Amino acid sequence: MDIRQQFLDFFQSKGHKLVPSSPLVPDDATLMFTNAGMVQFKNIFTGEAPIPNPPRATSSQTCLRAGGKHNDLDNVGYTARHHTLFEMLGNFSFADYFKEDAIAYAWEFITSSKYLALPIEKLWVTVHDSDDEAEEIWSRHISPDRIIRFGDADNFWQMGDTGPCGPCSEIFYDQGEENFNSPEDKMGGEGDRFLEIWNLVFIDRKSV
Repeated sequence: MDIRQQFLDFFQSKGHKLVPSSPLVPDDATLMFTNAGMVQFKNIFTGEAPIPNPPRATSSQTCLRAGGKHNDLDNVGYTARHHTLFEMLGNFSFADYFKEDAIAYAWEFITSSKYLALPIEKLWVTVHDSDDEAEEIWSRHISPDRIIRFGDADNFWQMGDTGPCGPCSEIFYDQGEENFNSPEDKMGGEGDRFLEIWNLVFIDRKSV
């Protein structure tokens, strides 16, 4: 299964324009490397560039996390989920859809038999502890006892010290207690049992 191609095809079918990966070294003085898929769209989110037509994009962005705010270097080799160089799949909305459709698209892609068909009983969701709206939307798709609230450390996303930011909602896949049973193998822990497979970032502000 080519998950990358499935993802890009899925979002193109939802009206998103396929955008090529941007350079690893961005044209941005606040960043050393491109560390997320939204970096090339930063000026659109801040209003410094016009909203494109269509106001939706999808990409597979090559990212490097070896310094700065999103530095994974110290975790490489110690966990099964951290890498320095990787491709980040992303879908982006520019003043178009927001939480409701973003959540619905993610859920359709990971659970539909046409796509990943992941078993619902293996999935968990987190939301920011202030985000009642996201929790209510998620409750239409997954049992409320599988929705967990966390604070800024886990569920608030920033590209860097300045720039676009906002609360986020993450989807986790439970790899099983029989495989991972250390004290840290819990939601919010540092173990590998609960694998983050999607981060929905609801950009609604800018840090300066």
